[in-house]
Amino acid sequence: MDQVTHQQDINTLSDAQIDVIERQIANKYMRIVPWGAVAWGIGNCLVFFSLFPLVMMDLLPLWLASPIATISIALSYLPSHEAQHNIIAGRGKPLRWLNELVGHMSTLPLVLPYRVLRATHMEHHAHTNDSELDPDFGVHAPSDKDFLIKTIRDRLTGSERDDSYGRTLDRIGQSALMLDALIYNTIYLIILFTLAWSGYALEAALLWWLPKHIAMTYISYYLSWAPHHPAEEQGRYRDTRAFKSKLGNALSMGMQYHIIHHLYPRIPLAKTPAAYREMKPILERKGCDLGAL
Repeated sequence: MDQVTHQQDINTLSDAQIDVIERQIANKYMRIVPWGAVAWGIGNCLVFFSLFPLVMMDLLPLWLASPIATISIALSYLPSHEAQHNIIAGRGKPLRWLNELVGHMSTLPLVLPYRVLRATHMEHHAHTNDSELDPDFGVHAPSDKDFLIKTIRDRLTGSERDDSYGRTLDRIGQSALMLDALIYNTIYLIILFTLAWSGYALEAALLWWLPKHIAMTYISYYLSWAPHHPAEEQGRYRDTRAFKSKLGNALSMGMQYHIIHHLYPRIPLAKTPAAYREMKPILERKGCDLGAL
């Protein structure tokens, strides 16, 4: 199969033949339990919450703990993303409990409920780049500089993305899930106010409040803005792109190959680069935007 896609002129094959080869390649990388993401999701959450006692007991200086907290929160979304797509284990499978545990636990530092994320993310996949129906469409801007300005403005005036999530849940008949968000944010605020009242206001700000804002901007940029920019087209092969990040694949959270995820959401994140390299001639034939990757 690799020889067919790399050595034979892809243009000599029919569309039907191309589709078969594409599915065969994708199938190689699915039904794989991403144990790394499991350890990452649970371990990262434990690392984040351990920072608070370590700092308050003077076992770790705040100047060091704060950047660790920022990195930890920035890393907290992707394991849940694997769970949202049932990559760890689907419904009815023996490891389903682990899929749900990772999904719920990994995004606690972000203060984002797993059930809300899963419901809205499925709508993002179903309506990518639709200005009315894509709950993530609000992050888009003409340039990365405009994205940053828009993000800061939204944080100061109220998040358009939060509103879109609420509207999306209402539209699909799952508005009750907003109770999860209310509970999460209430507990978050209680913790911050309790820390401040107890004399740890600076710790609360530099371990959770500020790192959370920085991490959310980073996540929104690489998971929403960059792989879908300029967000003007829809369709299976045109609503997502591959791109070359100046920070490399690891520091761009693996999103250089996000086009593979949208085509085949059950492929684990760690396998998307290999799937992309093998599928690239087909994606070129399909007219995908592959940037300089």
